[in-house]
Amino acid sequence: MDNKEFSKQLESRTKKFALSIIKLSISLPNTPESRVIKNQITKSGTSIGANYREANRSRSKADFKNKVKISESEASETVYWLEIIKDLNWVDDKTMKLIEVEAAEILAIFTSISNKLKI
Repeated sequence: MDNKEFSKQLESRTKKFALSIIKLSISLPNTPESRVIKNQITKSGTSIGANYREANRSRSKADFKNKVKISESEASETVYWLEIIKDLNWVDDKTMKLIEVEAAEILAIFTSISNKLKI
């Protein structure tokens, strides 16, 4: 697979992940505390793909690396919020496992991309 195909597939994957985060957020309880977490996880979980899409349209290698680092950071934050949601038992284990695995894989991908960039 060439870089262009990989980029398109990762854009699609991060978009699907964003949709799953939005659906997860919708399913969370409607309490003052959960609204804070809903807002945080929705922002970080949807930002991953948005920043990666911007990275693919960047004007320089430095700009690309910066956007990829932001995607990596947002993925890490999303994993954190997923841990909080899991520890609070707000979502069933099966749903959480699927989204946790995808979040961890996305974080690993962006970490790998970031580590390979030399600028």
